[in-house]
Amino acid sequence: MVKYLNTTNINFEQDFNDLLLQNRCVQNDVSGVVKDILQNVKNHGDQALFDYTKKFDKFLIDNYTIRVRKQEIEDALSNCNEDTLKALKLSAKRITDFHIRHIPENDQITDDIGGKAAYPSSVLMNSIPAKVAGVERIVMVVPSPNGYLNPLVLVAAHISGISEIYKIGGAQAIAALAYGTETVKSVDVIAGPGNAYVAAAKKEVFGTVGIDMIAGPSEILVLADNKNDPSWVAIDLLSQAEHDEMSQSILITDSEAYADKVVDEIEKHLKTMPRADIARVSWQNQGCIIIVSDLNDAPVLINQIAPEHLELAIEDPKRVLTKIRNAGSIFIGRYTPEAIGDYIAGPNHVLPTSGNARFSSGLSALNFMKRTTLIQCDAKSLAKIGPSAMILAGEEGLDAHKESIAIRLEKKIT
Repeated sequence: MVKYLNTTNINFEQDFNDLLLQNRCVQNDVSGVVKDILQNVKNHGDQALFDYTKKFDKFLIDNYTIRVRKQEIEDALSNCNEDTLKALKLSAKRITDFHIRHIPENDQITDDIGGKAAYPSSVLMNSIPAKVAGVERIVMVVPSPNGYLNPLVLVAAHISGISEIYKIGGAQAIAALAYGTETVKSVDVIAGPGNAYVAAAKKEVFGTVGIDMIAGPSEILVLADNKNDPSWVAIDLLSQAEHDEMSQSILITDSEAYADKVVDEIEKHLKTMPRADIARVSWQNQGCIIIVSDLNDAPVLINQIAPEHLELAIEDPKRVLTKIRNAGSIFIGRYTPEAIGDYIAGPNHVLPTSGNARFSSGLSALNFMKRTTLIQCDAKSLAKIGPSAMILAGEEGLDAHKESIAIRLEKKIT
């Protein structure tokens, strides 16, 4: 049964803390299995990939069939529904238009002294920011259970400009990308969703390569007043519950009577949803309704929860928006369901979960960029700032640092 919390209840603080501390990640520890897979791929390369694909995906691959061929992509394109293709292209354009705004201009400054410093939808969301950032080689790995490749995934890859695709998944795919094999050349950054094995593998290889984040089960928090159609809010809550039994849907409202109406509507929707079995378990085990005396009390709770997705379905959402510090992505107003952000709005749907929005952001072009600073002194500028650096080096006991400056100041080339 879904949990009800009420801020007026004497036990609310303890109950709310229990909600925050609730662990919704997969309980079984897969790190040992993952470490074995990573080491095996590192030691045996392609053959390990072939063996694991046969074991886990029930599909035989070799050094020729491991990579998706151009003809397979062309077949997927030719068989793609025209409306679906148009939707994917529109999504790709909007994601590109959004992420290209994040690319900083090259910047040079000269100070007063001197010197210088300088699913298909998931395919789109993970690859386009990299493309926008100027990444020249983008590789996609995708499992092919029983040899089946989702044609829309290939179409999305084509639209994104990905041509290097391998029919491998799981921890073994992460190992191949991190360490390289005879066929799969290693990469610098690994991004994208996956199961517990993928998440554990990404965590293990971090440092050898960069990663985007370790994502947990999906989340949504809807802040709603009683002027919303309860059916709308109900289906929004279920839009995340249908992902996974461990997904979490939270409703915060100032009306218990309205909350009861939403619960009733959830039951109606569950009767017709294809993924009702998953959504029901998620809602009953992970779902929560929080009743507040005043909607103005909600931001404090929201910032502590730091949800992946936050809907502000209230009369004056911008008034509350200014008080929100921690959320992966915020959907403003009654006509902005979270689902619009998953597919077509433009901002990325790869977002921090499990409260990680307190200290991290969603995937962007910046994840695929790095900065190199440039520093240049001439004799005059070194003479002005060098003595101060020598003092600091001396205080730290780093004599070679100090001498590397002093030797230039004593033997200035004119």
